[in-house]
Amino acid sequence: MISTARALLVAAAVSVSATAAYAAASNMPTQYQPDPALKTESISQLRARVSQACTVIQAKLQSEASESSLNRACDCYAGRTMRSLSAEEVQAYRDTGVFNDTARAKALAALDSCRLPRPQI
Repeated sequence: MISTARALLVAAAVSVSATAAYAAASNMPTQYQPDPALKTESISQLRARVSQACTVIQAKLQSEASESSLNRACDCYAGRTMRSLSAEEVQAYRDTGVFNDTARAKALAALDSCRLPRPQI
């Protein structure tokens, strides 16, 4: 009887921890709402948005980097990323406000090409 109770407790603990791990690994915050303006912005406006987000994130990662060097590197990143996306990937970005898995891989390659550190996910 005691071993059965222990087995049930272990199974419950594994189930709860697996659910928590799955939620923690989610790519999108649970309360996130994409900006409605994404739906109507041009590619150049989306590129500027990606560049601005890059600058904010890279400023946190590289506290000693100058603003001009970050702007130049993030413009490189945004340009390479947006040029590499398919129409479907751009539409997914517009719908969700984040890159889908295939677009994320292209964005990571652009980070590497522009010599920017990858943020921890």
